[in-house]
Amino acid sequence: MHTAYITHNDCLLHDTGVGHPECARRLSAINDRLITSTLYDFVKHVDAPEVTIEQLARVHKSEFIDYVFKSIPDKEYQYLDPDTVVSPASGMAAKRAAGAVVYAVDLILSGEVKNAFCAVRPPGHHAEHDMSMGFCVFNNIAVGAAHALEVHGLKKVAIIDFDVHHGNGTENIFLDDERVLFCSSFQHPFYPHTPICKDKAHIISMPLAATAKGPEFREAMNNYCLPALHEFKPEMIFISAGFDAHRDDDMSSVSLDDSDYQWMTEQIIEIAKLYANERIVSSLEGGYEIHSLARCVERHIRTLMNLH
Repeated sequence: MHTAYITHNDCLLHDTGVGHPECARRLSAINDRLITSTLYDFVKHVDAPEVTIEQLARVHKSEFIDYVFKSIPDKEYQYLDPDTVVSPASGMAAKRAAGAVVYAVDLILSGEVKNAFCAVRPPGHHAEHDMSMGFCVFNNIAVGAAHALEVHGLKKVAIIDFDVHHGNGTENIFLDDERVLFCSSFQHPFYPHTPICKDKAHIISMPLAATAKGPEFREAMNNYCLPALHEFKPEMIFISAGFDAHRDDDMSSVSLDDSDYQWMTEQIIEIAKLYANERIVSSLEGGYEIHSLARCVERHIRTLMNLH
C-alpha cells in the first residue's frame, strides 16, 4: 500500500500578505524537495476535497463556521485575529486543508493507503471550537479525528503534536473527550500562553525550556508520550506535524535537528504497528524556515514510506 500525499493548488492561493511567515512558499518548497529527492514519483498523489459544513460542525460551533466564511473578503485582507489573515481565496483553502485530513482517514480505513501526509495550509492546531488564531482558521486535525470517531466508529484515536507551539485548539476541542489521547510537546512559556493541563489523564503536556535540544525532546517523548500511547492503544494515530522547533527556524528557541523529526516519526510508526494497524494521518502545522521545513518533511514522508 502507498503513502498518500494529499494537497491542493487552492492551498497555495491563501494569501497572507508580504512578509507573513505562513506563506505559500512553504508548500512550494516541500513540493520541490520531494521532486528533487525522487520521492514525488512514489507517493500516491491525491487532490484534497472540500470539507463539508457537517464535518466542520463536529468540532466547531455553527456560529463560528458562519462567521469565518462571512469574514472572507472580496478583495485585500481581513484579520480573524492579530496573526490570522484571510484573503479572497482563503475560504476555499481552509476547506481543502480540513477536507484533506478527512479524506486521509477515508483512504486509510478503506485500505487504499497505509498512511498519509497532508501538505496543506492554513494550518489548524491553534483553532479552538469557536475561535481562529495563530495562523489557523479551522482545526484540520481535529476535524479528521472526529470523522474517524463519528463516521468510521473508531473507539480510540491519538493525536501527537510536536509543533513548537502548544496545540491549544486541539486540546480545547477534545478536553472532555476521553476517546482522544492528546500528546503535545511545546516550548514553554511561549505563544499561545495557555496554562498547562494537569488534571486530565488523556491530555499529555510536555513543556520544553527555550534551551531544549534533541536530547530533552526525546526524553520528554520517552517519559510521557510513548508510555501513554502504549497504555491507550489507539486505533489510529494523527500527527500535527509542526517543524518550527528546528534549530534553523527563528520562530522559536528550541533547537531540534532533522534527525529528531525522523526519530519521532519512527517511534509513532512502531506504536501504530502495535495497536493501529499502521494507520497514521499526518498534517502540516508550523515550520517557517523553508529549507529546514522541506528537508524535514521529506524525511518524515520517507520514514512513513519505510524508505529511510
